[in-house]
Amino acid sequence: MSLERENGAGRMRTVVTKSPEETVEFAAELAASLKGGDLIALVGDLGAGKTMFVKGLAKGLGVKDPQYVNSASFVVMKEYRGEKDLYHFDIYRLDSAGFSETVDYEKYFYGGGVTAVEWADRITELLPEEYLEVRVEYGEGDERKLTLRPVGKRFEDAGV
Repeated sequence: MSLERENGAGRMRTVVTKSPEETVEFAAELAASLKGGDLIALVGDLGAGKTMFVKGLAKGLGVKDPQYVNSASFVVMKEYRGEKDLYHFDIYRLDSAGFSETVDYEKYFYGGGVTAVEWADRITELLPEEYLEVRVEYGEGDERKLTLRPVGKRFEDAGV
């Protein structure tokens, strides 16, 4: 795993993982710095590794059997119980109007657990004022480029 920092507004950080397992481990380490009410906005192409990242969050949050975390695209949201609960949204099939009409999302976005939203760029106007955007991009082979961009004081102050 390699790390590079970008200075300036937003204090972005880029991590390159070499395998799906490294992506899981990185997300598990990140989860240790998360607290109830935090939202991770996942952005990336189909199959890039967003759900693999959520598996890592689940592992780091103490979810029992995080290997069973899978895409929530056909049910929109899955809830996993752990030391900190994880609310996993996959809104691939929805736009912001459909999402807001289908799900009582505010209950989760502003609740006591950690929320991960795949395809979050489809609902940016519904996201809280503070969240951590994680852009997942393909690299060479199994490599993935993970760009973390804090939005709001909470994540900037945490140095995430």
